[in-house]
Amino acid sequence: MEANWNSILWHQFGAAIDMLGNAIKACPDELWGDRSRQPEYWYSVYHTLFFLDCYLSGTLEGFAPPAPFNLDELDPAGILPKRVHSKEEMLDYLAHGRHKCRATLEALTEERARQRSGFEWQDFSYGELLVDNLRHVQHHVAQLNLLLRQAGVTPPRWVASA
Repeated sequence: MEANWNSILWHQFGAAIDMLGNAIKACPDELWGDRSRQPEYWYSVYHTLFFLDCYLSGTLEGFAPPAPFNLDELDPAGILPKRVHSKEEMLDYLAHGRHKCRATLEALTEERARQRSGFEWQDFSYGELLVDNLRHVQHHVAQLNLLLRQAGVTPPRWVASA
């Protein structure tokens, strides 16, 4: 793929990941672990990071999130993690996803972008899967910012580019 497009994709994907990191850091502890709220703030963060990681892999074959996370997020029954994961764990997972995203986009070729997605529920090319993944991250960042506003917290500012 032309290097300019790889760079453009990274700048925008990285900005969305930066905004997710900012939303994690901005969340007060009493909102982070509040199990009575729906959706739970920490869980929305986890869900976003899990699928960022998963979709960057391009297929379920061989995919495994880093410890302490597992594949329960893929269970159709909607199994929640057994405990609230800490901000530190989420920031570590964010760093993992950021590194994986940058490496994936730097190595992306036009041939790879045209190949079919490895997910049966995402019936489009890997290139489109990447753009869909970016949209998914930004969708949940907006949700997290709304939850912050509802809790009386000023959400972080927009990040234009990584």
